[in-house]
Amino acid sequence: METAKPQKADLSAQIATAIRDAIVEGRMITGERLPSEAELAEQFNVSRPTVREALKRLAAQSLIRTQRGAFGGAFVNRLSYEEAYGQQITTSTLLLSMNGVSFETACEARYALERACTPLAAARRTPDHLATMRAEIHRQGQPGLSDESFCASDVTFHRALVDAAGNPVLSYQLAGAVEAMQPLMNMITFTARSREAIVAFHTRIADAIEAGDSAAAETALEELSAYTLDLGRGVMEARAAR
Repeated sequence: METAKPQKADLSAQIATAIRDAIVEGRMITGERLPSEAELAEQFNVSRPTVREALKRLAAQSLIRTQRGAFGGAFVNRLSYEEAYGQQITTSTLLLSMNGVSFETACEARYALERACTPLAAARRTPDHLATMRAEIHRQGQPGLSDESFCASDVTFHRALVDAAGNPVLSYQLAGAVEAMQPLMNMITFTARSREAIVAFHTRIADAIEAGDSAAAETALEELSAYTLDLGRGVMEARAAR
């Protein structure tokens, strides 16, 4: 039985996966130089352009970096949480949009994850986190603020709350929840919600975090979640009735 010859894209993906696995499993360490393109081509029995495509895939995932010059080449990169935020947000956004996640499901997940941060945020928040939250509350109260800017401020406020937990793993995991789900919810509810109500919720949350009162912060988040769910249901019902 004949089988189709693997395409160049398939081969480059296989090579990229093999190298990625070596990095993830610790067989290649941060800063280690990868074999040359010629050596990799010989090792995998492929052409150099195929190897080059595989290296581009790895670079796009921030797993390797390239350096020119006599001592140049491709090196295993040290991936930071901050650098991975963008990928997490993009992936979460695509998952939500492509799989038709309902408003209620997204809202439930987003606030459940954020509430998990409140005890740590109440204990670890810094003056900078509080300053960011207060600044966004003030911004949200400006009468001339556009809907787009208000939504962006909303995301920044909740991003500060999450970051106040002082846990980079949580911040990374919640990047998608806050910066992918929050804009989705804002897009659905911004025409119906009261800015004054949002500012009041945010003020209660910031006050509680500043006071180290995680229970009060969680209660305010629960009420904000219920308020958002009610608005979302109303908007969706109104759209269905048209």
